[in-house]
Amino acid sequence: MAAQFGRRLRKGAATTAVAAVAVAALSASQAPGVNDHGRQTAADATPSPDASASDGSATGNSPYYTDLPPLNSPSPSPSTGPGPTPSGATEAGIPATVLDAYKKAEAALRDSKPGCNLPWQLLAAIGRVESGQARGGRVTADGTTISPILGPQLDGNGFALIKDTDNGAYDGNSSYDQAVGPMQFIPSTWAWAGRDGNGDGKKDPNNVYDAALAAGHYLCRNNWDLSDQNDLDRAILSYNNSREYLNLVMRWLEYYRKGTHEVPDGTGTLPDNRSDETAGARPSPSTPSTPGAGGSKPEPSPRPDKPGRPGGGTTTPKPTTPPASPSTPPATPPATPTDTVHHLEDAGTGKLTAMVGDAFTKRISTRAETKAGKAVAKVRIRFTIVGDTDTTFTNGESVATVATNSSGVAVAPALQAGEKTGGVTVRATVVGRTVAGLDYTATVTERAADALARTGDAPLTCTPGGEFANQVEVKATYKGAVADGVAANATLIKSADDPTANDKGPYFKDADGKAVRTLTGLKTDAKGLLKLPKLYADDTTGTFLLRVSTEGGATLTVELTVAAAETSSPSPSASPSA
Repeated sequence: MAAQFGRRLRKGAATTAVAAVAVAALSASQAPGVNDHGRQTAADATPSPDASASDGSATGNSPYYTDLPPLNSPSPSPSTGPGPTPSGATEAGIPATVLDAYKKAEAALRDSKPGCNLPWQLLAAIGRVESGQARGGRVTADGTTISPILGPQLDGNGFALIKDTDNGAYDGNSSYDQAVGPMQFIPSTWAWAGRDGNGDGKKDPNNVYDAALAAGHYLCRNNWDLSDQNDLDRAILSYNNSREYLNLVMRWLEYYRKGTHEVPDGTGTLPDNRSDETAGARPSPSTPSTPGAGGSKPEPSPRPDKPGRPGGGTTTPKPTTPPASPSTPPATPPATPTDTVHHLEDAGTGKLTAMVGDAFTKRISTRAETKAGKAVAKVRIRFTIVGDTDTTFTNGESVATVATNSSGVAVAPALQAGEKTGGVTVRATVVGRTVAGLDYTATVTERAADALARTGDAPLTCTPGGEFANQVEVKATYKGAVADGVAANATLIKSADDPTANDKGPYFKDADGKAVRTLTGLKTDAKGLLKLPKLYADDTTGTFLLRVSTEGGATLTVELTVAAAETSSPSPSASPSA
């Protein structure tokens, strides 16, 4: 996932092997807050269930930079005195624009997803491991990298096999996907995770503001709380599903938490070592790649007589593979499970209905099948909510990518109904293969109540031409729970058998003081309560009925009495005295 730095020292296989051992030992033994993550390499790391249940990783598990932070403090003591700047202070410097992007992303997530508790230092740690803070801050004033940052093409040759999903729109490669930008998103992940972090109306993976905000949202999905170590581990593993990667990011996170400072753009330190630089590894691609060329051009080997970077020894050119004979046919990439998918089938999805603001109880299940109807496992299914709706998945996103299980079934996250009612379309498609999508319809209904009751039992009486002393208040419930935000109507009806509005007896008043006997557009409050306006009486006496009804069919009929005031009998006069 790391980009190629033109100035980067390319070390020999022996040096790299030592570095890899150091990463394994130091990362596993010193990662703060990490409990026995082990010393597995990226190749043999056990996938996290949370990570493998989604899109695999944000980066497609591309390579990354393995340089460890210095052991000394990033904040040198004032008593250090004159002399060379300690490496800790140098390594802790983050280019100004890049640092600003991380902090702005943290602030945005604090507002939109406060329960995530995203620290900007986590973005800095991932940015360091992914791209060396955008190649030491080689960005323009608006945060766009001066040249695109691309990882190697994911063609299955030493890397994951991910065929092109964006027609080369982001990575310039119409054959295979490549990780893109300072936070190294693969195109299929950026398609749904991309954000506009600098407010220019575009979602550009090569812009550090956009990429940092997208990374923040990616790490905050699934309702993860990053102040909890278990959730933090899951989030980092979902970015690149490797225990070594987790340990390394944790090391940089804790290092940046101890202190950092701003340095001018373009002056940040550049990493030396990559996770794919092992014995026999092919040269990594440079940036940018040539659009439609099926990958990036090999990085030119450093000149043997050119000195290496300070402290890094000398550079040694990597051996190159002899060109294939013109008669040798090009190698055919191995078929992937995705290549065998012929169609999608519903896998027993139930009726998708929920009231406004509620979570859907049923989830969408889709099965990937071959032409013969055989289930296909390990295929990525993308679920996209389309159309004009504010319904989302429960993590707040409108797109989710889930890998099929051993039965070929992918189960989408639960849907969360918004405030707009009506039908919602969720489309299931295969990532990396053009087959007909499968549409599901979910329905969002108005908030409903199945029971209404008065909150008091005081008699509702009035004298002709007067006003009722007590207002009618009712409480709405649905399956015993408070039914808030439920639409309701109130009508003074003619009789129990005739629900039309009465033309005499009690009435409400409109804004102009005129008598009205039907009220519409009422809603229960957060406690499920609905308090009706004052009632008045005309000169007609008798017993009258007020009917309150709600969305969902709940009704309540209340009796109102209009009667003349009782007059007290005169007291008998005293008998005359004898």
